[in-house]
Amino acid sequence: MALSRLSKMVLYLVGFGGLAAVLGLFLAFGPPQLFAKTSTPEFCGSCHVLEPQYEAWFHAGAHRRIACVDCHLPNDTFPRHLLWKTVDGVHDVIRFNTGQVSEAIKLSDRGAGVVQENCLRCHATTMFRVNEDRNCWSCHRRLSHRLSGAMETRSP
Repeated sequence: MALSRLSKMVLYLVGFGGLAAVLGLFLAFGPPQLFAKTSTPEFCGSCHVLEPQYEAWFHAGAHRRIACVDCHLPNDTFPRHLLWKTVDGVHDVIRFNTGQVSEAIKLSDRGAGVVQENCLRCHATTMFRVNEDRNCWSCHRRLSHRLSGAMETRSP
């Protein structure tokens, strides 16, 4: 019995999806602690473009105890965290290796939403006193990597 063209396409898509899932799981958990190593600030700071951000984080106050992924990746569910860690990581590797990374790193709109979401998640107990219509860093300016730690700039 011959399979229809649509059935073959569905079979190929399911097969490709399964292969991608297996490959993703292997890359995340297969090599010894690859997932853990790529979640450290030292890994993020190993890219020369991110050295100033890493240095600012290293010299920052209370937030120095948390990793880059705690602020810059979704942390509400593990599958969402893993999905965006993969998507953002592949995006960063491609941009870096093709020379498309600007020296002035800027947070994307999606990234700003993720950071805001994580601020609200970690500081939920104090949020009842705060107007949530603004980004946290509009008042807490020292949260910006450019304005914290050893990289702090002061205006007159």
